[in-house]
Amino acid sequence: MLDYINLDLAVPKEEYHSRISDLQQRLYELEHAVFDAKIPVMIVFEGWSACGKGRLIQILAERMDPRGFRVVPITPPRTAETHYPWMWRFWLKIPARGQIVVFDTSWYQRVLRDRISKTITKDELRRAYQEIAEFEEQLAADSTVILKFWLHINKDEQRKRFKKLLTDKLTAWQVGESDRFQHKKYNKFSQAVEDMLARTDSPHAPWTIVEANNRYHARIKVFETIISSMEASLPPEALLRSREEMRGAVDA
Repeated sequence: MLDYINLDLAVPKEEYHSRISDLQQRLYELEHAVFDAKIPVMIVFEGWSACGKGRLIQILAERMDPRGFRVVPITPPRTAETHYPWMWRFWLKIPARGQIVVFDTSWYQRVLRDRISKTITKDELRRAYQEIAEFEEQLAADSTVILKFWLHINKDEQRKRFKKLLTDKLTAWQVGESDRFQHKKYNKFSQAVEDMLARTDSPHAPWTIVEANNRYHARIKVFETIISSMEASLPPEALLRSREEMRGAVDA
């Protein structure tokens, strides 16, 4: 699957800057629309190290109302968290009704990082996939809108970005041992990603593969996908009201 992704897709810088502001404004309006409609929205970002995920999330959050929007960065489980079932800490962070929660990496690290580093067994991997499916099915059944993004770059692009980060003392810290390990095992990670996408893509929790060699293209695609999905989740009257508000903002 990933071998057939066209990573040459790009959006010119001028076009990006002419479009991004309107997309941010529309997402802000939809944030209030899903709040009024009491629809929880969960957005998951996964991708290669140096794929631009952090900056994308920052741009996504820039104009959002923090009362209804939250970013949850996921790190390896702490000591206390290891005493609970591994999905426990994610249940604690799901969106409330009308809230948007963005996960900066997620439960999918269990079937990626842990799988490649061999810190889980084959039986644990099988159970992890089952528990992920049940988790997402339960949330979707309770009206949660689930969007999952895989930001894809090739190995050469990752190498270039690592090199650029490492040449500056202010950014060198961003390339850690886990990032080097991922680059070294790029092909094995790719196989694990392919397996993950095939086994966990579903109508109620779809994956969107984002061609991220060009950052501008990646950001536009993510914004448009989120906006389209949130609009589709709204009742007709709520969607109409949000569009009227958008026209009012433009006219003003």
